[in-house]
Amino acid sequence: MSPATWVTLAAVLAIAGGGALSTRALRWGLGAQAVGAAALGGAGLWCVVGRAASTPFVTGAVWAFGLDPLTGFFLIVLAASAVPALLFATGYLPGTPAANIVAPLTAGFVLSLVGVLTARSAPAFLTFWELMTLLPAATILATRHQASARRSVFQYLAITHLGGVGVWVAVLLVTAHDGLDASAGMADAGRALQIVVALAAVVGFGTKAGLMPFHSWLPRTHPLAPSHVSALMSGMMIKVAIYGLIRVLFEWLGAEPLWLGVLLLGLGTLSAFGGVVYALFQHELKRLLAFHSIENVGIIVLGLGAAMLFESQGRPEWAALAFAAALFHTLNHAVFKSLLFLGAGSIDKAVHGLGLDRLGGLLRRMPWTGGAFLIGAMAIAGLPPLNGFASEWLTLQSMIHVVTGGAGADPSTRTGGHVLIAALAGGFATVGLAMTAGLAVLCFVKVIGLVLLGPPRRPQCADAREVPWPMATATAVMAAMCVGLGLTPGLVVPRLMPLLPGLPATASPTGLTVASLPGIGTVEGGLSILGTGGLPAGGMVIVVGGLFAVLLLARGRRRAAAAPVWACGQRVDPVLLWTSSGFTKPVRLIMEAVLRPERLVSVDEDRGVPQAVTHEGAVPHLFDTALYRPVKARALSAAAVARRLQSGSLRTYVLYLLALLVGALALGRWL
Repeated sequence: MSPATWVTLAAVLAIAGGGALSTRALRWGLGAQAVGAAALGGAGLWCVVGRAASTPFVTGAVWAFGLDPLTGFFLIVLAASAVPALLFATGYLPGTPAANIVAPLTAGFVLSLVGVLTARSAPAFLTFWELMTLLPAATILATRHQASARRSVFQYLAITHLGGVGVWVAVLLVTAHDGLDASAGMADAGRALQIVVALAAVVGFGTKAGLMPFHSWLPRTHPLAPSHVSALMSGMMIKVAIYGLIRVLFEWLGAEPLWLGVLLLGLGTLSAFGGVVYALFQHELKRLLAFHSIENVGIIVLGLGAAMLFESQGRPEWAALAFAAALFHTLNHAVFKSLLFLGAGSIDKAVHGLGLDRLGGLLRRMPWTGGAFLIGAMAIAGLPPLNGFASEWLTLQSMIHVVTGGAGADPSTRTGGHVLIAALAGGFATVGLAMTAGLAVLCFVKVIGLVLLGPPRRPQCADAREVPWPMATATAVMAAMCVGLGLTPGLVVPRLMPLLPGLPATASPTGLTVASLPGIGTVEGGLSILGTGGLPAGGMVIVVGGLFAVLLLARGRRRAAAAPVWACGQRVDPVLLWTSSGFTKPVRLIMEAVLRPERLVSVDEDRGVPQAVTHEGAVPHLFDTALYRPVKARALSAAAVARRLQSGSLRTYVLYLLALLVGALALGRWL
């Protein structure tokens, strides 16, 4: 076995042992889990850098596991989110309810993620897939006992298992055809079977990833979990679904049809734009972050859709770049979203509440947590020179080349209809991604203003203190990762491009360096790659560092004198402060015809004279009102009808079985 295999096995033992130890020694157990997660990252790095072929370490008809570069990359993503989350948990969990239950469940959750990534047989993949779904639900139920929390967990399990049928269908059909390790995939399968597998994979893995319109469970469930588990769910669990989608569509399916690339672009655009729009109108921090997970999954799927379109056009170099952009954003989102969820957990522990309109002034009182949270907010908003900007910029370049790529397509695929459809889909996705980026900036201007800046809006915020050092250190490390990945995309992207399954050897970027990218980013290509010559990272460091030094020198040690606030002659009162609704009202008015906001105004009068006016407003979730509620109502009606079949009569049940047998024989005869 390879060194990566031995390290992976040792890491699994360390995580399992840490889970068992945490029932008696909480911090030591969590520390052992963190060490095991770090070892997983080392094994993954070995696989990616060494570009090792698929290496099985458990073989068998039922249980089979192995490593390859794509699995290695996702192990790196797992380590990037799990190690800080587990370090954070050593300061977060002690003293909380059910801590000795949550810690072993966390270890089981991490192991289930590893099991899905390394599985090489259908039983192993599906077993760990189901464990990955159930263990977070058990963690939430162990810490939340309210009826609303139980209802949200039930909805999470119901939606993910209904959508998970698609995962089972796709994996079992692929296994029945040629197995999960087949190199030829399903290229020789019938077109109808390929379509079934592709659609089942999009629905099944898209549901777990939180891709619209299959996302309804995500904003309900992520906010309920303990913060380090929320970080793992958003940072890694939904990425494992992306891993499964890549395996099916790019490797096991063995074909890249045009319609599938267009479908991914459409769903990615809907998810990215819809996620950020609904995030804007949230009033609770963790729920807002959950909607941004939906947005960023959409951006990842946009990159995958572009890669599929490039492959269908016979342009493997650009397919590899779009695929690398999707993987790079997968890593970046795992980092900055885990950072933001951990930061939200620190804020909640300090002030006991995450309502946006009841926070404020925390950057001054919690400088380490607030500073790290600020960097994470800037990264998710796509501001340079942070990692979110780097991967979103690469994705945007891929979208633009989908629009303008007809001239570079393989002549055998360059038909008028093909080019026009790809250009229209790429143009639609480009506009959607640009609008998403703008709204994301607006959303996190609101978050920073309401959470970190301004005066405290309640006494708990005024008395807030910095959290214990493990929690502050975890967020600081992830903030440093946001900066580091943003400044060095030219070192990361070349390692990710060869991970595209089926990439021809002639298209493999073996000569890729930090300063140039042969065939891509030249004058003929029309665009250059961030960090590979188009926007040198070193120059950005010098400029930003120089500006920061100038500001520090100009500021000196003097502080500005306090000045009174002008409030149009009124007494300054907290009710006059900006609110979450105030920030987003212009967008709500512009999109009123689509969002259908609800308002309720009540006036308390005394003898015809108004004494008080109460205003309540909300933006309903249209997918719930227009899609899920009608489906739920029809399902309950069908269940009521089906309940009549349960008569309790043995003769009736025998008649059912006889009818079923006759129908099966007739179907077999017809087929």
